[in-house]
Amino acid sequence: MNTTEKTTITIEATVNAPVEKVWNFWTGPEHIIKWNSPSEDWHTPKAENDLRVGGSFSSRMEAKDGSFGFDFGGVYDEVKTNELIAYTLGDDRKVKIQFVANGDSTTVTESFEAESENPIEMQRGGWQAILNNFKTYTETNAQ
Repeated sequence: MNTTEKTTITIEATVNAPVEKVWNFWTGPEHIIKWNSPSEDWHTPKAENDLRVGGSFSSRMEAKDGSFGFDFGGVYDEVKTNELIAYTLGDDRKVKIQFVANGDSTTVTESFEAESENPIEMQRGGWQAILNNFKTYTETNAQ
């Protein structure tokens, strides 16, 4: 019998903003296109989000020079406003995002099943860079 154990990677950031703002910036397509990239040479020109159990989301990430791009999407398994988002990616990997309010700050913790093509540290670094971008965007923009 051949079994493959999946590796789960967890990343975290504390955003200096109340949970309602953090939730809105995380889930609103008009915001997602502004923060969803790991570096300045990448961008997300398109994002769609149907935030409900069974709803789907998708975003298009591309290198700004046009050299590479991919679609990222999945289906929501669980949604608890201002608390939790869980979804399954198109390749059947699971992701869970927790939002923990602490007054005027919010801790965002993402746990995701690693894919097998890239090293774990590369995946952790890429997802953390996007989360850090989210933190900066949320902290420096008004509602």
